[in-house]
Order: sequence, then structure tokens, then C-alpha cells
Amino acid sequence: MEKKPTSFMKDLWQFLFLLIFIVIPFRMFVAQPFVVSGDSMVPTFENGEYLIVDQLSYRFHEPRRGDVAVFHYPNDPSKFFIKRIIGLPGETVRVDDTIVKISIPGESEPLILEEPYVDDNEYGSVTKTLKEDEFFVMGDNRNLSFDSRSWGPLEKEYIVGRAFLRLFPITHASHLPGAYTYTQDYKNME
Repeated sequence: MEKKPTSFMKDLWQFLFLLIFIVIPFRMFVAQPFVVSGDSMVPTFENGEYLIVDQLSYRFHEPRRGDVAVFHYPNDPSKFFIKRIIGLPGETVRVDDTIVKISIPGESEPLILEEPYVDDNEYGSVTKTLKEDEFFVMGDNRNLSFDSRSWGPLEKEYIVGRAFLRLFPITHASHLPGAYTYTQDYKNME
């Protein structure tokens, strides 16, 4: 009977060690869970889908056009949003109803985004020139998305990470769910 308290204490110390040195740092710096709330990313993501957010990749490379990012809402950092990165630092994004044009520094012609993940709906009209630490983000369900068209560019400091895994529903499980590479944007890819 004497060994059980010792065994319990040993198990407790092992649990605390794992929690303090593995689980908490992993959750804070590598990946964290995220549950999609709302319809702003339909049809790419449905309300209630369970994702794992990669918090590590953007420490090694900049966010890319087409990535689906999770971030703190700039006007209330206690809230998390999920949107698609459309415009990159230094670019000018022009949205005219269903057309998104991006003026890239050093390019003579604007990039017109092909967006197969968006249903044809009106986006409204807005033009924003991004500073060196800003991104332009929009939801895929443009009629129901509260995004950079409304509250302005997203500063990099608010970005938590990118959607890395979709775990639930299991029938839609996928790696880098929703990420899209624009074929006409090949010059700007790393």
C-alpha cells in the first residue's frame, strides 16, 4: 500500500512535466484548435467545423495570397476571425462588385483574381492601398462577410496562423483546407 502514494506522485509529476514543457508550449507556439463560427467562409468552411491552426509557418515565411488565415479581429482582439488573404503588403486592392483587381508594385497590369471558391455575389466597391505590414482579407461568402472591405486592412501582428487541418466533420477532413494558389500570380510565389 505504501507504493501507491509514491506512484501517484510520480504520475502527477509526469503529467505536470508533459503539460508545462510539451502541451502548453505546443498550444501557444505551434498549433491550436479553432471552431468556425458563422457563414462568412461558406462554401469553403461551414459553421461548426473544427480546425487546427498552424501558428509556426508564418514565423518562417510571409502569409501568401490564397491562404486561409485565423486572426484576432483588430477592433476587438478577444474575437477570432477566419478569412482568405487577398492583398499583400504594398499592393492596392480594388473591389468592384464581383471583380477583384490587385495592383502589384513593379507590374504594369493589375492581377485580376480568379476565385472559384466564391459564388457569384456582389462584393461592393472599395479600394485600399496596403502598407508594408498590412493584408487585405475577405470571406468567401462575400455577401455575409465582415472583412477588410468594412474595417480596413489587417495588420500582420493580429494574424494567429493559417488553417492547417480540418478535422471535423470527418468526411471533409483535409490538409491546408481552403488554401488556393492563383495560377496568374505565379511570379509572386516563393
